[in-house]
This record gives sequence, structure tokens and C-alpha cells, in this order.
Amino acid sequence: MDAINALLTEQLGPLGPLIAVGGLGLLLVLLALPALLKRKEDPLDRLRKSAAAGRQDANAKDKRLRVGGKQDKLAKYSDFLEPQNEAEYSAVRLKLLQAGYRSKNAVRMYHFAQFVLGLGALLLGGLYAVLSSATGEPTTTNLILSILIPGTIGYMAPKYWVTKRQQQRQEEITNGFPDALDMMLVCVEAGQSLDQAIIRVAKEIRAGFPALADEFEMVSYEIKAGKDKVSVLRDMSERSGVSDVSSFVTVLIQSATFGTSVAEALRVYAAEMRDKRVMRAEEKANTLPTKMTLATMMLTVPPLLIILLGPSVYDIVVTLGNFSM
Repeated sequence: MDAINALLTEQLGPLGPLIAVGGLGLLLVLLALPALLKRKEDPLDRLRKSAAAGRQDANAKDKRLRVGGKQDKLAKYSDFLEPQNEAEYSAVRLKLLQAGYRSKNAVRMYHFAQFVLGLGALLLGGLYAVLSSATGEPTTTNLILSILIPGTIGYMAPKYWVTKRQQQRQEEITNGFPDALDMMLVCVEAGQSLDQAIIRVAKEIRAGFPALADEFEMVSYEIKAGKDKVSVLRDMSERSGVSDVSSFVTVLIQSATFGTSVAEALRVYAAEMRDKRVMRAEEKANTLPTKMTLATMMLTVPPLLIILLGPSVYDIVVTLGNFSM
């Protein structure tokens, strides 16, 4: 080895041994490369590649389902506008469904509206702060509040709007559900099936309760498409977000499971819904005097005091004026 090192150092210089080792390693790599290229693919590697391709296809399909179409300009910003957490995305999606927004890009449009309104209101607040600082000398706190308050209002405005729509829609479904059950009971007792009764009720109540009619129409379309009736009813309960509808769905599922009469179940539940509606009306009537107390005191007591005490106060003022003179 000493003789080889001495020879390499004499021929190639002080780095001769390192150059020789590097050249030998490169030669070995070149010799092994053809064998590696001709090696057959491992079956386990093939299975891993197919599984990874399947996951990629599923993710791509899921993204296509979320896109509203080729004309959707916000599709390329979906990673920024849509929550990446599945639980958070499902919660926002459910809230928008309960508010009546069923489009596939509803979540994206909701967050886009929050972003645009928040940023626009923030810019308007900054412009107002610049103008107020140019015309006067406002404090730092006022400048910060004039910028942050409009931005916060703009960001929270879509959330407030969706919440109000959700509450109004749930209230509409709650008010129209007893009448819809009575109509459905009449249709079922007349000989129609439950599916046909749902379609007829959806047509009849659309003028008064369009939100409930939309839910019944959605149920009829899903049943026609071949979806399981139990899943369809549970989806309706989840979309509406109303406890009465959830109880109704539970009654229908139990009736189908135990083989009892649907008409009898509808008759009993419709009677309960009518009683419940009367109880809600009585509850509102009983809370009305309490709500009117403050208005009564503010609008009745001050005029009454002016009428009763006004002359006496006038006489006292006049008497004190005479004494002072």
C-alpha cells in the first residue's frame, strides 16, 4: 500500500490517492448503472404507485366537486379561500346549507366576501384616518379605532348575514311544518305513497313557505335519483337544523323499521305539532306584557308626571320669584 501511495503521489501529486479512489468509485457506478436500469420493477413498488395514483385521483375529484364550473374565477384561489381543515369546512358548509346557499362554491364565495369586505372597509377606514389627521390632530387611539372598527365590521358582515338568513329560514320551516304535516296526512290517507305526498306538499306550500318546499323537493329529487330513503331523510334533518324536522325524520325511520302504519304515525305527530304551535303562540303572548313594560313606563309615566306636577311646579316657581322681588 505504501508503494502504491508513493506511486500515485509521484504521478498525480499530493492528491493522487484521493483522485484514484474517486475515479474507482465513478467506474463502479458506471458499471452498476446498466444493471439498475434493466432491473424489473418490484411488485410492492407497483402497488404503492397505484395506491398513490388512486389517492391523487380522489383528491382531484373532490376538488372538481367543489368547483362551481369552468367559469368559476376563484377556483385557483381555493387553497386560500377555503378552510383546509375538513371539520371546519364541513361546519361552514352546513351553516350555509341551513341558510339556503347550496352551490358547490358557496364556502369559497363566503370567505371571499369576508376577505373583500374586510379589506375594503379597512382601506376606507385608513382613508378616513388620513383625512382626519390632515384636517385636525386626532389621538392615536382614535386613528387605530377608525381603521380597525370598519375592517372588523366588514369582515363580520357576511357572517352576520348568513346567521340571520339561517335563523329566518329555520323559523319559516318551524312555522310551516305543522301545516305541511296536515297536508301530508291528507295525501297519505287518500291513498298516495309517502314519496308522492312529499311532492304534492312541496307544490302546495311553496307560496307560503318556500324554504320548506325546497327541502321537500330536494327529498323527492334524491329519492328519484335512487338514494336510500333513510339517508335522504337524515340529510333533510341536517340541512334544516330544526328539532321538529329531526323528530319527524326519527318517527318515519322508526315506522319504516318496525313496519307500522305511516298514516297513523303522521296523524299522531301532526297532532303533536299543532299542540306545539299553540304552545309557542301562548308563550309569545305571555311574554308580551313583560316586553311592553319598559315602553309603557317610558311613554306613559313622563307625560303623566308633567300633567300632574306641572301646575304645582309652575306655582312654586312663580311664588319664589315674587319672594325674591
